Amino acid sequence: MDADVDEAETVRPIEEVLGAGRPQSAGSFRFWLADQRWEWSDEVALIHGYAAGSVQPTTELLLAHKHPEDRQQVANTIARSVETGEPFCSRHRIIDTEGQVHHVLVVGDHMVDDDGTVIGTAGYYVDITNALEEDRRQTLNGALPELYSARAGIEQAKGVLMLIYGINADQAFRVLTWRSQETGVKLRALANQLVAEVTTLDGPMVELRTQFDHLLLTVHERL
Repeated sequence: MDADVDEAETVRPIEEVLGAGRPQSAGSFRFWLADQRWEWSDEVALIHGYAAGSVQPTTELLLAHKHPEDRQQVANTIARSVETGEPFCSRHRIIDTEGQVHHVLVVGDHMVDDDGTVIGTAGYYVDITNALEEDRRQTLNGALPELYSARAGIEQAKGVLMLIYGINADQAFRVLTWRSQETGVKLRALANQLVAEVTTLDGPMVELRTQFDHLLLTVHERL
């Protein structure tokens, strides 16, 4: 029994960094192009300050919650999505029903019907407001040999996220951790695959971000 306990104590800190741990504040959404209809998961409603199932989101409601300095940017993004079918993706601030400001990253991908026709966007809101918990930072910077071998790929993936989305290192790590938890794939493997595939992307920054959204949401399928 002592051996089992020792093994559990040895692997638990690594698992906290490489995939386990507390879920991040994230939820899903869907947007239908034809009638500009939105669907929020309970988590996205809660990020906006609404009780689960208590609100029917609309474009007007979405824009009303955007920070005044970000509202036009988001309105333009939605308009472009409606016009071109491009997935809705953005980094901006929202103000919830209590007046609290949240920094959110919205990543989306094409939603298609059975014939493969694009009918809208499906994706996620990720609340990246809070900095990493100090204990998780200490674990990441710890002296465990396994973490040292994993860290290079994670740091590279963080750098890619920082460049594509214009976020800081802590927020980038939060996004990676969210995808690891959402997909059940270890963070090290997810980060390494992300770095390996990002070199295949090409184009202007707007197109690059759309391509990267797709990569971020699907990279676990190729592991």
